[in-house]
Order: sequence, then C-alpha cells, then structure tokens
Amino acid sequence: MSHKSYLLTSESVTEGHPDKICDQISDAVLDAVMRDDPMGRVAVETMVTTGTCIVAGEMCTETYVPVDEVVRQTVCDIGYTRAKYGFDYETIGVLTAIHEQSPEIAQGVCVGGAGDQGMMFGYATNETPEYMPLPIMLAHKLAMRLAEVRKNGTLPYLRPDGKTQVTVRYEDDRPVEVVKVLLAAQHRPGVPQEEMWEDLEKHVLSHVIPREQRSDDFTFLLNRTGSFSVGGPQADTGLTGRKIIVDTYGGLARHGGGCFSGKDCTKVDRSGAYMMRYIAKNLVAAGLADRCEIQVAYAIGDADPFSVAAWTFGTGKLPESEIARLITEIFDLTPRGMIEHLNLRRPIYRKTAAYGHFGRDDPDFTWERLDAVDVLREAARL
Repeated sequence: MSHKSYLLTSESVTEGHPDKICDQISDAVLDAVMRDDPMGRVAVETMVTTGTCIVAGEMCTETYVPVDEVVRQTVCDIGYTRAKYGFDYETIGVLTAIHEQSPEIAQGVCVGGAGDQGMMFGYATNETPEYMPLPIMLAHKLAMRLAEVRKNGTLPYLRPDGKTQVTVRYEDDRPVEVVKVLLAAQHRPGVPQEEMWEDLEKHVLSHVIPREQRSDDFTFLLNRTGSFSVGGPQADTGLTGRKIIVDTYGGLARHGGGCFSGKDCTKVDRSGAYMMRYIAKNLVAAGLADRCEIQVAYAIGDADPFSVAAWTFGTGKLPESEIARLITEIFDLTPRGMIEHLNLRRPIYRKTAAYGHFGRDDPDFTWERLDAVDVLREAARL
C-alpha cells in the first residue's frame, strides 16, 4: 500500500480585519432584531473603508434597531478606539440603506419555505477534539491569541488587524506535524521587526503550537513586507461575506458559496450549513465515519430539501447512500425543523462572526452539540 504525504494550509483573521468588522456589524444588527423580535427577518450587508461604514439590505421586524449605535458599539468593542488607527468608533460616518423584504420572498418564507435556493455543505473529521481540520483550528487559535495579547496589554503595540496562516503535513490523511506558520500583525509605527518576532513567538506561537507539534524544519514568518502599521479599513475596504472559508473549514471541505453573517435563520445559507455541520459531527462522533461531508440543497419557497448527499472518503461504516437515507429519515431538514432543532431564533450571532462558526465550545453554538450520537448508532445498528 502506497504512503501518501502532503501539505494542507488554512488561514484565519482577527476580529479587526476589515471583512470581519463587517461580518460582526451585520450580525450585531441581526442580534438587535432577534433580541426583541425573534420572528424578524434580516438580510443586511456592511461595507467599511477609511472613516466610513455603510449598512444596507432588507429587514422585516416589529422592533426598532438603532443601527448607528450598533455599528459604533461593535467597532469600539473590536478595538478601533483612536482616530490614529484610521477608523474610530466615535468619528466614523455611518450610512444606512435598509428597506423591507420583497413580498414575493416573504410569501414563501412565511409558510415555512426556504428563503432562497442554493446548496450548503457540512463537514466533520475526527482528527481533532473539535471534529474540525487541524489547520483551520490552529489558525483560529492563533488569531484569537493575537487579539487576547493586544487586549490584555501583554503586547500593547499591537493593533486590531491581523491574519494567520498554518501549514500542516498529512500522512495517509492524518495530520502529523505543523510545518509553517505565517502571522500578519498590525502594530504601531516604529516597532522593530526582530522585537515583534521574539514577542509573538513567545506570547502567541508557543502558546498555541508547542515545539513537539512542529516539524524539524518548522518555519515561523511574520509581516512579510517588513512592517504592518497601516491596517484595518484604512488599508483595505471590508465587506460582509468575504471570509466564507475562514468561517467554515479552512478550504478543506466544499462550500455552497453563501455567507452566514447578516442573515436570519430562515435563510438556509445559514441554518442549512449549521444543520449539516451538526449532522456530520454527530455522524463522525457516532463512529459511522472518520470523515464526513454532507450536501443539502433547497428551492426558494419549498420546505423540503431538493437533495441530500453524503461522502465519507472511504472511512464509512455504511454505504454513503445509506448514510444519506438515514439523514433524511432521522432529521427534519425543513427550514422550520432546523430552526427549532437548533433553537436559532436567538441573539447569538455576533460572536459567531469572528474565529469561525464551527469547532467552538460555546453552549449557544447548538450545532456543535453531540446529542444525536445514540440515535444515529441505533439507526445504523452499530
């Protein structure tokens, strides 16, 4: 039997990255609706650039949302609190262009149908305790640690923008060692590169990836252009929905293309992807496969899915067609059924909008629960 060795890379970004600012603002607006009107419907997009934030989209709700206040509070929480950062919660201009949802869409959603057509994927692997691919989990943990040492004052010269990238060597489809780490960390002007490299190696890299997890030829790279003092919306325009691979599985599973943030749970882009993650994770935890990917598809206004498929990449204990049949028999895959099963009509979304929607240990992330393991094992007669 041939030996298979390859490298896989995933990236993450900090909460201060321009695109992630937008995801968090869009989901903060959604949370403001869900807090007072759980049946409200929201589809909002955000754009940020130097000194400006634009929020646009559709909303049907019985409550009032002070969008300007929501934007400023979110930007403040992220850490853009000084004008010298090029983006400051007190001085940015906030523009809104929000209107009511099309009645043609509403007539299909109000009776329990899907809010749009499209396909969604869910994935799980037993290579990590979180049932996630190792590269994306390490990338997220590095990004979270970058934000932590900035906020707690350990490295006060750091600023909110940042990116991480992790390369892992796989052998026979199992991760064996970390080969490369790349960090891009925004900083105040004038901080020597060598000082930053030493600080980040000690307080970020070693905190997340111990030496025994690294390869003999491990490489740690930092701010490859030499400095990163101009960042955030001052350096790059941000948009909601441009980090869909960061949000999911780091490129190590397929993606239907629809983003999550700013969308209420009647949008199957969100509820369908959450439900497929939940099912895939429980299937793997139940021992039906070492890796599992599930696709579901919908037509706008229809409650039942267009199609359901499953792949186990040669690791399944049952034929893939049998697993797909079990999924449709055991789980209610209508939008209403998924929303109720995962209890999605709650203000829980802003915290999903940075550091990944999956693999997080948070009781509000109901799609991460392992409460369907027994029913799956029983149905599969394991």
